[in-house]
Amino acid sequence: MSVTDDITTPGNTIPGPATPYQGDIARYWDHEARPVNLRLGDVDGLYHHHYGIGAIDQAAIGDPADAEREKKVIAELHRLESAQADVLLGHLGDIRADHTLVDAGCGRGGSMVMAHQRFGCRVEGLTLSTQQADFGNKRAAELGIGGFVRSQVANMLNMPIETGSVAGSWNNESSMYVDLHDLFAEHSRVLSVGGRYVTITGCWNPRYGQPSKWVSQINAHFECNIHSRREYLRAMADNRLVPQAVIDLTPDTLPYWELRNTTSLVTGIEEAFIESYKDGSFQYVLIAADRV
Repeated sequence: MSVTDDITTPGNTIPGPATPYQGDIARYWDHEARPVNLRLGDVDGLYHHHYGIGAIDQAAIGDPADAEREKKVIAELHRLESAQADVLLGHLGDIRADHTLVDAGCGRGGSMVMAHQRFGCRVEGLTLSTQQADFGNKRAAELGIGGFVRSQVANMLNMPIETGSVAGSWNNESSMYVDLHDLFAEHSRVLSVGGRYVTITGCWNPRYGQPSKWVSQINAHFECNIHSRREYLRAMADNRLVPQAVIDLTPDTLPYWELRNTTSLVTGIEEAFIESYKDGSFQYVLIAADRV
């Protein structure tokens, strides 16, 4: 494949075309340093920017009176978010060591590291945030995999990647920052025919009627624009991405949020996630689609 050689350096601007909104998002994530992201990553050096799925291991977190409970809960939350990344990677299909993958909206690079460890392949990460890209590249170098895992400041709507050169690509809780038709047109361009695209995302439920007050709170908190499940499927169909799996992960992610809400890492948005998942207005879904 051919990828541009602009390794991220401090002070890089967003490659065009970029909108004022994207500039705001870049600044938001450049200055983001929430303990919930950093302390969970400190558990084993995998720094994620997504949520978790799976049943809580009650034996692992121990008794509420345990002086070490907070530390154990943080470790459990991190286990659940790594489990989420594992599920996403498991839907990429048959990936070989000579393939290239793309993480669009890669954050600090935890999923990219997991992808390389799982498949042995090259992984390119794209983020609007210089700070995130620098963090991810430093971490990859520390792990000795900088030749395989690279983050760069780039616009996921204008990927610096050769057409048809990618075996698999994904968005893990990053698609709510862009127009879906523009996003899927670009994924469709870089993927080879038969390549696999996967997303895990929160989306509002069309059966609810309109975005609920909880969804509006989540939008305001993260400065994003959550799409409906129907919009994802329609935009994929318009861009030669044919869904092979659509999985409702809502029941699987609710335990993560309920556990997180008991810790010192709360950010104030936990109630919106919990209540919207319970009332059905918000859903957590995985969609895997093949490029045809």
